[in-house]
Amino acid sequence: MGKHSGMGERPAAKEPLLAKAVRHAKVGKFTSSSKARIDAVMKAAEHSGLLGEKSKRIGGRISPALIEQAKKHTGIETDTDLIEFALAAVALDDDFGSAFRKTRGTVDPDLKLGF
Repeated sequence: MGKHSGMGERPAAKEPLLAKAVRHAKVGKFTSSSKARIDAVMKAAEHSGLLGEKSKRIGGRISPALIEQAKKHTGIETDTDLIEFALAAVALDDDFGSAFRKTRGTVDPDLKLGF
């Protein structure tokens, strides 16, 4: 995703990262909500200092079906951008769902919430 001065920005010679993510829902493709999620994750990763210098190279064998489905689901076209988004999403996971479930039933039912 290059140096991030803004979300989804790339060098002028390349198509915008999420150009294909903004599609009409009736054709079974992805909408701006996919783009918004990707933008939010990448912006949070940038603000957290996770998108600094790109000096580490990774490699591995991955199912082509997994890669293609992830690309279709996100609208991200390149393997590098897909890996960067996936790693950022994992690194920033706040485990909200688990914490929310743990608090179920802990609020006093007599508490006046004002509505």
